[in-house]
Amino acid sequence: MARRPTIKDIARRAGVSESAVSFALNDRPGVSQDTRARIRRVAEELGWQPNSAARALSGERSGAVGLVLARPAQTLGVESFFLQLVSGIQEVLAADRVALLFQVVDGIDAECAVYRRWWAERRVDGVLVVDARTDDPRPELLALLGLPAVMIGGTGADAGTGADVGAGKGTGGEASSVWADDARAMAQVVDHLHGLGHRRITHIAGLPDLAHTARRIASLRAEAKARGLDPEHVRSVVTDYSDTEGAAATRRVLAEPEPPTALVYDNDVMAVAGLAVAAELGIAVPGRISVVAWDDSALCRVTHPRLTALVRDTAGFGRLAAEELLAVLAGSPPRARESERPRLEPRESTAPPAAAY
Repeated sequence: MARRPTIKDIARRAGVSESAVSFALNDRPGVSQDTRARIRRVAEELGWQPNSAARALSGERSGAVGLVLARPAQTLGVESFFLQLVSGIQEVLAADRVALLFQVVDGIDAECAVYRRWWAERRVDGVLVVDARTDDPRPELLALLGLPAVMIGGTGADAGTGADVGAGKGTGGEASSVWADDARAMAQVVDHLHGLGHRRITHIAGLPDLAHTARRIASLRAEAKARGLDPEHVRSVVTDYSDTEGAAATRRVLAEPEPPTALVYDNDVMAVAGLAVAAELGIAVPGRISVVAWDDSALCRVTHPRLTALVRDTAGFGRLAAEELLAVLAGSPPRARESERPRLEPRESTAPPAAAY
């Protein structure tokens, strides 16, 4: 295995002292601009990278931020949301020459353990925290550690629900957050389906302890109540976001004596799985059942019929989160920033319910 280049190697090739190399690579005064440029050129030619452990001991930044996903592994490979989110995050970080340290774990306790280890080892300067919980231990832990953080989707500022779930509050004060208005998005969906004549609507929801799931469920209830709809016929069924559970939930509700006339899925994968179940059962979409997907994707646009879906700039959501974390690291005070609001794109999977249903 090739030996990693050192400051001594750079000094030897550049014909300068080791202290001059240190000054140049750490942007300190003491060397001329020409010498600084020559040293950096040599460092790049040799493939030199700073030692993160040494930087931690000196109190310097690591030049990296972290992202931990505590999700069932089987849901990550098929969900386009996280791929788009990470692409937006990486776009901003790469432009600022900040690395992204990424890890997948099997639960919230393991996620908290990663934060403790990263901070103890000074591996990251801050973290992006996804999947805010209704009862979330992470903001308090991050505040106690003093680890700068931005909660993605971590505010309860959604209008219309009166709820304050997953607000990202800790003992050290509120963390910065970027959020999407799930309540108004659900209101758009209900307004569309109600306007078509649907009175039996089932929401095939995601993980029940996630704050955005709670906001969507609360909004569905509020919108149903505002329209005088029977709460027995407008309800949410929770799943783990996988196509398997999405299909199983679809099968159960369609077998009921009074099945829904419209289904709203919390992601594109479950919506496509629901279409497959309907086809297997001989239930026409949208003739007998209408289908709406949360978060538009290529899947929604290539299925037959094409799926009515909530469209939003998920990569833009990631860019906003990364920009906010860099601002926090630069000394900006905590704040909540709303992303671009989702809009409903009606397509062929929604229509008025059949008279017999």
